[in-house]
Amino acid sequence: MRSHRYNNEDRVISKKILSMILPITLEGILQMTTGIISMAMIGRIDSLAVSALGISNNIFNIIWALFKGIATGASVFVAQAHGASNYEKIRRISIETLIFSLLIVIILQQIVFWNAESILTIFDPSEQLLLNATRYLKIISWGLPFITIVLIVAGIFQGMGNAYTPMKIAIIMNLLNIVFSYTFIFGKLGFPSMGLKGAAYALLIAQTVAAFIGFKLLNDKLNMVNLRGKSSSNRMRFQEVISVYKAGLPVSAERILWQASSLFLTKAILTYGEIAYAAYQLGLQAEGISYMPAGGFSVAATTFIGYAIGAKDMEMGKKYYKKLMNWTIILTIFTGGLLIFFPKEVMRILTNDLDIIEIGAVYLFVMGIVQMPQNIKGVIEGALRGMGLTKAPSIIAMIGLWCIRVPLSLLVAYNLNMDIIFIWIIFGIDLVFRFLCSLILFKRKDVLNNTKMLIGDE
Repeated sequence: MRSHRYNNEDRVISKKILSMILPITLEGILQMTTGIISMAMIGRIDSLAVSALGISNNIFNIIWALFKGIATGASVFVAQAHGASNYEKIRRISIETLIFSLLIVIILQQIVFWNAESILTIFDPSEQLLLNATRYLKIISWGLPFITIVLIVAGIFQGMGNAYTPMKIAIIMNLLNIVFSYTFIFGKLGFPSMGLKGAAYALLIAQTVAAFIGFKLLNDKLNMVNLRGKSSSNRMRFQEVISVYKAGLPVSAERILWQASSLFLTKAILTYGEIAYAAYQLGLQAEGISYMPAGGFSVAATTFIGYAIGAKDMEMGKKYYKKLMNWTIILTIFTGGLLIFFPKEVMRILTNDLDIIEIGAVYLFVMGIVQMPQNIKGVIEGALRGMGLTKAPSIIAMIGLWCIRVPLSLLVAYNLNMDIIFIWIIFGIDLVFRFLCSLILFKRKDVLNNTKMLIGDE
């Protein structure tokens, strides 16, 4: 009888995890596939277009990282409120986070638009590269408010255990991006061939449509706005958003520092030439084949551990964590193996330039080797964040980036003049270091047995 009850419970846990993992994984694969297709289109223009997109995205992604972290903070509090069945709190979190974030992102968008060229000069690009990158960045900057809505809406839905709705929004956004990119880049259906500028317009259109759809679906779920267009809350005090930002900003800081570090890494890699940098950009897209599906397990860990906190049932949290870890290991064996054994074949999907393929294949091989510790780290960090420990993973990431990845890469590129493969190896060392630190922290905090852990107790 006990075995039968255990099997039933195990099936329920597996079903709930799959209801999160499958749509998140499909969404991640779809995003990566879209990125690969878009990059393949741009890769057919020339290496200059790939590099222009790369340095522009470094700036765009810094702001994206800020609100991705805020979305994670919202997801943590929504998950805990959902576990406690406090739906009014979920509504307040959603309204306040969206309004406050939109106010901030509009200001940031204007700063980027009017100062795009000056900002991009930090990469010390050639005159032609600067011209192309400035045009691209100015156009995509208008999508920042819309992608912010998409990110926060996704975080709220995922915190409620609903990963299918964000997946549907992502499907629409990515399909629109592919269709409009093909149309605008190559000049189809009567449109002129716009090259890189066409890719920017395609992305802007896709993000705008996705934001309107996402907001409507969330409003239908939570009734945030009544028919008169007023907030369903009588008075906005922004009490919930303060807690959300406290939890989310450490995650944002980690992601922003990641993007900031990419500024230095970009300069280091560009010392090897624009072909090397193009190989790195394409390699990042291909690496997502392995990492992005496993990233869904990290999101699920945050959601289910947060839910267990709200429900005050840590035994359930332990069972979710164990299942997520086992599935992550199994998945990584296959996806990491793809990068290790078939790196050139993966690169050929993205480009037909033999020099880019050779450099990018080495990058993928090294990243394939460290995929297992990287993906396990993702689940550990997800569990830590679900418990409210949002600062510690960010501190570990800062140490890895700024004490290992950035200084050693600059040393290799500027002082030692070593082959670019050593930069790839440094990246791998950084990831292994962060995995070990996260594992030690997880064991020392004994978070799955600490029922008193709250946001800000770090």
